[in-house]
Amino acid sequence: MRVIEQNKIPWLTLQDGGKIPAIGLGTFGSDKYGAEEIAHAVYGAIRTGYRLIDCASVYQNETQVGEAIGKAMRDGIVKREDLFITSKVWNDMHGEGKVIESCKKSLQDLKLSQIDLYFIHWPFPNYHAPGCDGDSRNPDSRPFRTEEFMIAWRQCEQLVQEGIRCNRRIFLSESGNSGFRGGDETRLHAQGGGKQ
Repeated sequence: MRVIEQNKIPWLTLQDGGKIPAIGLGTFGSDKYGAEEIAHAVYGAIRTGYRLIDCASVYQNETQVGEAIGKAMRDGIVKREDLFITSKVWNDMHGEGKVIESCKKSLQDLKLSQIDLYFIHWPFPNYHAPGCDGDSRNPDSRPFRTEEFMIAWRQCEQLVQEGIRCNRRIFLSESGNSGFRGGDETRLHAQGGGKQ
């Protein structure tokens, strides 16, 4: 088995000074692979040198991924501080108190005391059922509202204050594919959501 030499993996510096590996393994695959297959891939990736594992509650495999991460640590392959673990809050958990609840559930499922980076998966608080077609539309969907987004954002700020990093640039993409409509970034900054 070939193992990636750690000194050859580039790391990027986050705005808060934290470091993140430039390459990692995403755990989405629930549309084609079972949770156990994803967990097996996570364990194999860690064994071969991957240190960034990207998770999300909506992938419905964080429990199994957490078991794979735990096994890699028990087997002496890595220590927790060698890994960079991300997760994401899904659309149906944007309400007051729900982001924090979702993060705590991810921590429990991943069997971790800290997530290194926590994202808002999508800026719209709309529900998409697990396993639904990517092109399906919920009839109760509604357009983006800065005020609703700020409820989720403020909870992410609270998580940061509690020691869990929340990516503060997730939707401030320069590519235009961020999920924000024109001008929403300005409103976010104006309401204090863009501070670093």
